Amino acid sequence: MNLIFLGAPGAGKGTQAEVVSEALNIPQISTGNILREAAKNGTEYGLKAKAAMDAGALVSDDIVIGILKERIAEDDCKNGFILDGFPRTVPQAQALDEMNIKIDKVVEISVADETIKQRVSGRRVCEGCGASYHIEYKPSKVEGKCDKCGGATIIRKDDQPETVLERLAVLMESYRITRSSQPFFVNCCNSLLINAVIQLCAAVSGFSASLFWAS
Repeated sequence: MNLIFLGAPGAGKGTQAEVVSEALNIPQISTGNILREAAKNGTEYGLKAKAAMDAGALVSDDIVIGILKERIAEDDCKNGFILDGFPRTVPQAQALDEMNIKIDKVVEISVADETIKQRVSGRRVCEGCGASYHIEYKPSKVEGKCDKCGGATIIRKDDQPETVLERLAVLMESYRITRSSQPFFVNCCNSLLINAVIQLCAAVSGFSASLFWAS
Protein backbone atom coordinates (compact mmCIF):
# COMPACT_ATOMS: atom_id res chain seq x y z
CA MET A 1 0.00 0.00 0.00
CA ASN A 2 1.32 3.41 -1.01
CA LEU A 3 0.14 6.35 1.10
CA ILE A 4 0.80 10.10 1.19
CA PHE A 5 0.57 12.14 4.40
CA LEU A 6 0.44 15.93 4.01
CA GLY A 7 0.22 18.80 6.49
CA ALA A 8 1.96 21.84 7.89
CA PRO A 9 5.03 21.54 10.14
CA GLY A 10 3.80 20.25 13.50
CA ALA A 11 0.41 19.11 12.17
CA GLY A 12 1.18 15.55 13.26
CA LYS A 13 1.68 13.88 9.88
CA GLY A 14 5.02 12.40 10.88
CA THR A 15 3.70 11.05 14.19
CA GLN A 16 0.65 9.48 12.59
CA ALA A 17 2.70 8.15 9.67
CA GLU A 18 4.93 6.34 12.19
CA VAL A 19 1.88 4.53 13.60
CA VAL A 20 0.73 3.32 10.19
CA SER A 21 4.30 2.56 9.08
CA GLU A 22 4.90 0.22 12.00
CA ALA A 23 1.49 -1.40 11.64
CA LEU A 24 1.87 -2.11 7.91
CA ASN A 25 5.63 -2.73 8.06
CA ILE A 26 6.32 -0.27 5.24
CA PRO A 27 8.86 2.58 5.38
CA GLN A 28 7.92 6.11 6.29
CA ILE A 29 9.74 8.38 3.85
CA SER A 30 9.98 11.84 5.34
CA THR A 31 10.96 14.50 2.83
CA GLY A 32 12.53 16.52 5.62
CA ASN A 33 14.57 13.59 6.93
CA ILE A 34 15.99 12.54 3.57
CA LEU A 35 16.87 16.15 2.77
CA ARG A 36 18.55 16.62 6.16
CA GLU A 37 20.45 13.36 5.66
CA ALA A 38 21.71 14.64 2.32
CA ALA A 39 22.68 17.93 3.96
CA LYS A 40 24.48 16.09 6.76
CA ASN A 41 26.40 14.05 4.18
CA GLY A 42 27.49 17.24 2.44
CA THR A 43 26.33 16.23 -1.03
CA GLU A 44 25.80 18.86 -3.71
CA TYR A 45 22.03 18.58 -3.42
CA GLY A 46 22.30 18.33 0.34
CA LEU A 47 24.17 21.62 0.71
CA LYS A 48 21.60 23.37 -1.48
CA ALA A 49 18.80 21.88 0.60
CA LYS A 50 20.46 23.02 3.84
CA ALA A 51 20.71 26.61 2.64
CA ALA A 52 16.99 26.68 1.81
CA MET A 53 15.89 25.02 5.06
CA ASP A 54 18.03 27.33 7.19
CA ALA A 55 16.35 30.29 5.50
CA GLY A 56 12.87 28.87 6.13
CA ALA A 57 12.25 28.42 2.39
CA LEU A 58 11.13 25.38 0.43
CA VAL A 59 13.81 23.26 -1.18
CA SER A 60 13.64 23.40 -4.99
CA ASP A 61 11.62 20.72 -6.75
CA ASP A 62 14.51 19.23 -8.71
CA ILE A 63 16.45 18.52 -5.49
CA VAL A 64 13.48 16.98 -3.68
CA ILE A 65 12.37 14.87 -6.65
CA GLY A 66 15.87 13.56 -7.34
CA ILE A 67 16.49 12.47 -3.76
CA LEU A 68 13.02 10.95 -3.47
CA LYS A 69 13.40 8.87 -6.64
CA GLU A 70 16.55 7.31 -5.23
CA ARG A 71 14.82 6.50 -1.92
CA ILE A 72 11.73 4.89 -3.49
CA ALA A 73 13.97 2.66 -5.62
CA GLU A 74 15.40 0.97 -2.50
CA ASP A 75 14.36 -2.63 -1.67
CA ASP A 76 12.33 -1.82 1.44
CA CYS A 77 9.80 0.09 -0.68
CA LYS A 78 8.79 -2.90 -2.81
CA ASN A 79 5.71 -3.67 -0.69
CA GLY A 80 4.68 -0.07 -0.22
CA PHE A 81 5.68 3.16 1.51
CA ILE A 82 4.37 6.30 3.15
CA LEU A 83 5.41 9.64 1.70
CA ASP A 84 5.55 12.10 4.59
CA GLY A 85 5.32 15.66 3.24
CA PHE A 86 5.50 14.95 -0.49
CA PRO A 87 4.30 16.33 -2.88
CA ARG A 88 4.24 19.98 -1.82
CA THR A 89 4.10 21.61 -5.23
CA VAL A 90 2.45 21.03 -8.60
CA PRO A 91 5.76 20.00 -10.26
CA GLN A 92 6.35 17.47 -7.46
CA ALA A 93 2.83 16.03 -7.91
CA GLN A 94 3.38 15.84 -11.66
CA ALA A 95 6.74 14.14 -11.16
CA LEU A 96 5.05 11.56 -8.93
CA ASP A 97 2.48 10.88 -11.64
CA GLU A 98 5.28 10.41 -14.17
CA MET A 99 6.88 7.75 -11.95
CA ASN A 100 3.84 5.53 -12.68
CA ILE A 101 3.41 4.71 -8.99
CA LYS A 102 -0.10 3.87 -7.79
CA ILE A 103 -1.07 5.94 -4.75
CA ASP A 104 -3.81 4.27 -2.70
CA LYS A 105 -4.71 7.15 -0.37
CA VAL A 106 -3.70 10.76 0.18
CA VAL A 107 -4.16 12.14 3.70
CA GLU A 108 -4.11 15.85 4.55
CA ILE A 109 -4.02 16.73 8.25
CA SER A 110 -5.50 20.15 9.03
CA VAL A 111 -4.61 21.81 12.36
CA ALA A 112 -4.99 25.42 13.54
CA ASP A 113 -1.84 27.57 13.27
CA GLU A 114 -1.80 28.30 17.03
CA THR A 115 -1.88 24.58 17.83
CA ILE A 116 0.95 23.99 15.37
CA LYS A 117 3.12 26.64 17.03
CA GLN A 118 2.53 25.06 20.44
CA ARG A 119 3.39 21.60 19.15
CA VAL A 120 6.52 22.67 17.30
CA SER A 121 7.93 24.44 20.35
CA GLY A 122 8.11 21.08 22.12
CA ARG A 123 9.32 18.99 19.21
CA ARG A 124 12.68 17.23 19.38
CA VAL A 125 14.45 15.24 16.66
CA CYS A 126 17.29 12.74 16.94
CA GLU A 127 20.34 14.14 15.18
CA GLY A 128 21.47 10.59 14.49
CA CYS A 129 18.53 8.66 13.00
CA GLY A 130 15.92 11.41 12.57
CA ALA A 131 13.35 9.88 14.96
CA SER A 132 10.83 12.48 16.18
CA TYR A 133 9.70 13.18 19.75
CA HIS A 134 7.70 15.76 21.68
CA ILE A 135 8.39 16.77 25.28
CA GLU A 136 4.65 16.52 26.14
CA TYR A 137 2.95 14.21 23.62
CA LYS A 138 5.72 11.75 22.79
CA PRO A 139 8.73 12.14 25.11
CA SER A 140 11.81 9.95 24.84
CA LYS A 141 12.37 7.54 27.73
CA VAL A 142 15.51 9.45 28.72
CA GLU A 143 15.36 13.21 28.27
CA GLY A 144 17.63 14.37 25.47
CA LYS A 145 18.37 10.82 24.27
CA CYS A 146 16.82 8.90 21.36
CA ASP A 147 15.04 5.64 22.24
CA LYS A 148 16.02 4.03 18.93
CA CYS A 149 19.72 4.79 18.49
CA GLY A 150 20.82 6.60 21.64
CA GLY A 151 21.65 9.79 19.74
CA ALA A 152 21.02 13.28 21.10
CA THR A 153 17.57 14.81 20.57
CA ILE A 154 17.68 18.43 19.47
CA ILE A 155 15.50 21.37 18.38
CA ARG A 156 15.98 21.82 14.64
CA LYS A 157 16.66 25.27 13.27
CA ASP A 158 13.57 25.02 11.07
CA ASP A 159 11.46 24.39 14.21
CA GLN A 160 12.36 27.75 15.73
CA PRO A 161 9.23 29.96 16.12
CA GLU A 162 10.26 32.60 13.60
CA THR A 163 11.17 29.99 11.00
CA VAL A 164 7.93 28.06 11.57
CA LEU A 165 5.82 31.13 10.80
CA GLU A 166 7.66 31.63 7.52
CA ARG A 167 7.33 27.94 6.61
CA LEU A 168 3.60 27.94 7.39
CA ALA A 169 2.92 30.82 5.03
CA VAL A 170 4.96 29.27 2.22
CA LEU A 171 3.62 25.73 2.68
CA MET A 172 -0.04 26.65 2.95
CA GLU A 173 0.06 28.60 -0.30
CA SER A 174 1.92 25.75 -1.98
CA TYR A 175 -0.59 23.15 -0.72
CA ARG A 176 -3.52 25.31 -1.85
CA ILE A 177 -2.19 25.48 -5.40
CA THR A 178 -1.19 21.80 -5.50
CA ARG A 179 -4.49 20.55 -4.11
CA SER A 180 -6.52 22.62 -6.57
CA SER A 181 -4.47 21.22 -9.44
CA GLN A 182 -4.62 17.52 -8.51
CA PRO A 183 -7.84 15.48 -8.20
CA PHE A 184 -6.66 12.84 -5.72
CA PHE A 185 -6.44 14.82 -2.48
CA VAL A 186 -8.68 13.98 0.49
CA ASN A 187 -9.21 16.65 3.17
CA CYS A 188 -10.33 15.58 6.65
CA CYS A 189 -9.71 16.58 10.27
CA ASN A 190 -6.87 15.23 12.36
CA SER A 191 -7.94 12.25 14.50
CA LEU A 192 -11.01 11.38 12.41
CA LEU A 193 -8.83 11.35 9.32
CA ILE A 194 -6.21 9.03 10.74
CA ASN A 195 -8.85 6.74 12.20
CA ALA A 196 -10.31 6.40 8.70
CA VAL A 197 -6.90 5.54 7.26
CA ILE A 198 -6.23 3.04 10.04
CA GLN A 199 -9.61 1.40 9.40
CA LEU A 200 -8.81 1.26 5.69
CA CYS A 201 -5.44 -0.35 6.35
CA ALA A 202 -6.94 -2.72 8.92
CA ALA A 203 -9.43 -3.96 6.35
CA VAL A 204 -6.53 -4.80 4.07
CA SER A 205 -3.90 -6.05 6.51
CA GLY A 206 -5.78 -6.82 9.75
CA PHE A 207 -4.21 -4.67 12.47
CA SER A 208 -5.21 -2.18 15.14
CA ALA A 209 -3.36 0.98 16.16
CA SER A 210 -3.72 3.87 18.59
CA LEU A 211 -3.16 7.58 18.08
CA PHE A 212 -0.54 9.76 19.73
CA TRP A 213 -2.46 12.99 19.03
CA ALA A 214 -6.16 13.71 18.82
CA SER A 215 -7.62 17.09 18.04
